[in-house]
Amino acid sequence: MLKATLRWPFAACLLSLACSSALAASSPYSTMIVFGDSLADAGQFPDAGGPPGATLRFTNRTGPTYLNGSGETFGLNSSTLLGGMLGVAPGDLQASTSPVRAAQGLADGNNWAVGGDRTDQILAAITTQSQVANTDAATGVTTVFRTRPGYLVENSSRADPNALYYLTGGGNDFLQGRVLSPGQAVNAANNLANGAQILSQAGARYIMVWLLPDIGRTPAVFGTPLQVASTLLSGVFNQQLVNRLGQIDAEVIPLNVPGLIRDVLSDPARYGLAADQNLVGTCFNGNNCTANSVFGIGGLTPDPTKLLFNDGVHPTVAGQRLIADYGYSILSAPWEITLLPEMANGTLRAQQDELRSQWLADWGNWQNVGEWRAIVAGGGQKMDFDAQGNSASGDGHGYNLTVGGSYRFADDWRAGLVAGAYRQTLEAGAKDSDYKLNSYIATAFVQYQAQHWWADLAASGGKLDYDNLKRKFALGISEGAEKGDTKGDLWAVSGRVGFDLAEQSSRWHFSPFISADYSHVNVDGYSENSARATALNYDDQTRKSKRLGAGLQGKFDVTPQTQVFGEVAHEREFDTDQQDVTIALNSVPGVDFDLKGYDPQRSLNRASLGMSQKLAPDLTLRAGYNWRKNDDVTQQGINLAVSLDF
Repeated sequence: MLKATLRWPFAACLLSLACSSALAASSPYSTMIVFGDSLADAGQFPDAGGPPGATLRFTNRTGPTYLNGSGETFGLNSSTLLGGMLGVAPGDLQASTSPVRAAQGLADGNNWAVGGDRTDQILAAITTQSQVANTDAATGVTTVFRTRPGYLVENSSRADPNALYYLTGGGNDFLQGRVLSPGQAVNAANNLANGAQILSQAGARYIMVWLLPDIGRTPAVFGTPLQVASTLLSGVFNQQLVNRLGQIDAEVIPLNVPGLIRDVLSDPARYGLAADQNLVGTCFNGNNCTANSVFGIGGLTPDPTKLLFNDGVHPTVAGQRLIADYGYSILSAPWEITLLPEMANGTLRAQQDELRSQWLADWGNWQNVGEWRAIVAGGGQKMDFDAQGNSASGDGHGYNLTVGGSYRFADDWRAGLVAGAYRQTLEAGAKDSDYKLNSYIATAFVQYQAQHWWADLAASGGKLDYDNLKRKFALGISEGAEKGDTKGDLWAVSGRVGFDLAEQSSRWHFSPFISADYSHVNVDGYSENSARATALNYDDQTRKSKRLGAGLQGKFDVTPQTQVFGEVAHEREFDTDQQDVTIALNSVPGVDFDLKGYDPQRSLNRASLGMSQKLAPDLTLRAGYNWRKNDDVTQQGINLAVSLDF
C-alpha cells in the first residue's frame, strides 16, 4: 500500500477519516499479469538498504538480521508466490516498470503493481500510463523514476485471454486521505472494478481480484479512534466492489482476504503465528506501528514468521504465503473436483469389464435353453491420474460386489441382469485430498451367438453417492480442509459385434470385433460445509463419453475343465471437451466463475486376461485381470467370480 520511502501525512488523513493474504509442473495460464499497489509490487523501486541491484518489496527481509544494509533481500509477495505455484515463467513475474531492471538491461515483467498507487493510478496502469515515482513528504517534490505506456496501450487494447489477471488495490485511497466518506469508498471501489471490466472488454477471461483487507484491523489503525470508521468504510468499499464484480462478463475470482485474515486470527497457532501476541496491534519492524517486543525486529527473539504484519499495513512473509496459498487453493480446486465424474466412469467401466470377462469365459459355452446362469463376483480396482495443466494427479482404489444372472431363451439368444455395489476412494492433489464414492449400478443385457457371428448390447444405470469429499490444501505452514457431500447418477449404452474365426467345436477361438459406447454422468452441485473464506460451492457437472473401438478377443481350452481367455482393444473418444465447473465462494455470494479442469483424452487402450475352472458340471470359478490406459489415466482391476447353472 505505502511506499517505504514515502512519509504520507498519515495521522492527519486518519483523523479526517474519523470525522466524516509447490510449484506446478505446468501452467494452465499463458502468463500472469498483475495490477495493484504495494501488496502485489514485485520490485518496482530500488532497494537503498539492500545489495547492489536489489529492488524493494513491501514485506520483511529474508533474515537472519532483517536489517537494512545487511545484504539481505526482501521476501516475495503473494502475487509472485502464486505465479510460481502456477508455473508461470519467472521473467513474467518481474516488475513491469522497474528503473533498476531497465538500467541492467533486463526485460520488463508483467507485474504492473506499484507501491503507493491508489485505485485511479492502478486503473491508469491498465489504460494509459504506468509510473514509478516517489513524493518527498517534507518538500512535496515528486521524483519520477520511470514511466511506461499502460498495459492495454502497449498491447493495442487487447488482453491475453489465456492469462491470469491479478488485481489488488484500495488501501492507499484510505491511507492518503482520499476515502473519507461512503461515497468516496464507492468511487475507489469503482476504479478497481473498472479496471477489471476494461480488461474483460479487451478480452481477458480470468481475473482474480482482492477484497480490501479491513483497514481498521491493521496495526496502523487498530486501537485508535479511527478503527471503527476505517472498518465501516472498508466494508462499504468491498460491498460496492462485489456488486460490480458480479456484473462483469468474465471469470472474476474474488479473493476474500479480509475473511482469510479473520479465519487466521481465530486460530493463529495453527498457522505458526504467536497466539499469545497482539497480532493486529503490533508489527515486526515498527514502521507506522508498535514493534512487537518479543518477535519484532528489536525484540527478544526476532522472527517475522510469528507475526502477521511486517509494518503498519503490509504482511510479513508468513502473511504473504497465506494469501498466495489461499489464491492457489481456489484456482486448483476444479483440477480435483472435475475428477469426480471420472470416479463414476471408473466404477461403470469396472462393471463393464467384469461383465465382458464373464461373457468371454462363456463364449461358446452358454447354459442350456430354458436355464439360468447365476453369477456372484467380487473385485478391486486401482485408478492412477497423471497431472495435466488443468487437473491434479490422483490415486484411486476401489472394491465391489456384483450379483446377477442370465437366461437363455433361444438357441441363439440370452438375456440377463447384473447389479453391483462399488466403493471407491481417490486421493488427489498436492495435499492428498480425500474423495469417496459409493456407486450402485445395474446393467441389463442381451446377447446373440450363432455360427461365427456374435453380438451383445447392454444398458446401464446407476446412482452415485459422494459421501465424503474432503478437499485439502496448503495454508502457510499448516493445511486447510473443506468438506462436503453430493449425489449424482449415470447411464450408459454399449454394444459390440464380432466374428469368430474358428469353428464352434475348436479348442481355440479368435475373433475381431467392433464396439460402440456411450455414457452420461451427472454430479450434482454442492457446497462445502463452512463459512470460512476458503469454502467453495460448485455447480452441477456433466461428463459425456462417446467411443468407438476395435479389438480382438481369444479363448483356449487347456482342458475340458480349464480355459484361458483374453482381449485387447483400442477405442477412440469423440467427446473430448475439457471439463469445467462453475464455482463461487460461500463467503462472497453473487460472484461465480467457470474454471477449467480435467481434459478427456482421445485414445484409450484396454486389455484383459483371465481363466475359468469348472468345479462341477454346473459350477464354474473364474478369475480375471483388466487394464485400461490413455495418456493420463491408468485403470486396473481384478475380479473373482462363481457361476452356477440351474
